[in-house]
Amino acid sequence: MLLQYPGKPKIKPLAPSFTTIIYNAMRLLPLLFTLLPAAVCGQNFHLAARIGMANYQGDLQTKKITLKNAKFLGSLGLHYDVTEHITARTYFSLTSVAAHDKDGNDYMRQRNLSFGTKIFDWELSAQYNILSLNDNWCTPYVYAGIGLFHFKPYTHTPDGTKTFLQPLSTEGQGLPGGAKPYKLTQFHIPLGIGALYAINEDVRVGLELGYRKLFTDYLDDVSGEYYDEMALAAAKGALAAELAYRGDEVGAGPYPAAKTMRGSPKSKDGYYYFALTVTVRSFIDQYKRIAGLPTYKKEKKVGCPANRLY
Repeated sequence: MLLQYPGKPKIKPLAPSFTTIIYNAMRLLPLLFTLLPAAVCGQNFHLAARIGMANYQGDLQTKKITLKNAKFLGSLGLHYDVTEHITARTYFSLTSVAAHDKDGNDYMRQRNLSFGTKIFDWELSAQYNILSLNDNWCTPYVYAGIGLFHFKPYTHTPDGTKTFLQPLSTEGQGLPGGAKPYKLTQFHIPLGIGALYAINEDVRVGLELGYRKLFTDYLDDVSGEYYDEMALAAAKGALAAELAYRGDEVGAGPYPAAKTMRGSPKSKDGYYYFALTVTVRSFIDQYKRIAGLPTYKKEKKVGCPANRLY
């Protein structure tokens, strides 16, 4: 029985940040993939990886899809064949996105904003294979699910200093009459299409186009209206007002009047990727042979057309 001493305050532990949680999860993935084969008897789990390029859609981008400013994306995950047509899948991904008004239209060049952010992404989704890999070497597929992502938009000052934007409330977020503050960790809906090719029973390669439907318009820290310059500077400092509007850096005129549109809140931001995918199943049997475990053969949910010859 624990004794409670009167007058001694209870200390509430600090909750870990989303970045810390994702970092620790990524560190545990190798251990998970090592121990998982010992815990499963079937052959329906696949180690999965994605490598590709990602980009974003939002107020600092004029084109819906472009490779300009595209950044590297890497993912590790697991697949499980529920049936020969349905696959459950999960991925941890790391990527980044960035954009600059100088690459846009005349209005954007006068506004002269820019941003970048790393994105930590977790996805849990279901994939539907149009064709069965028991009868075909390849199949197109679609997928959808639910996920979480963490972002932290930043820009660089004229002297090159990296500055995070959310604490500056560039549109008056959290200030009287300003926009509602936005959270840096939010839900998203992962959607996508792709195609798989079965090299053999245990190895598949593919191409995938994925999209993340977001519920925020602040991935780039730009959404609605300009907040009053003097009020913003008084509440958050001169730097906040300087980074809320940067047209004066290119001779485009003074800070716009309060309530002038800064972005377009009608549509939310989003990001997408093109990736090469690889899934491997044979590591389970290899682990069992190395560990001396019985290699109980359970019928595979999905194999390849060669199975039909035996």
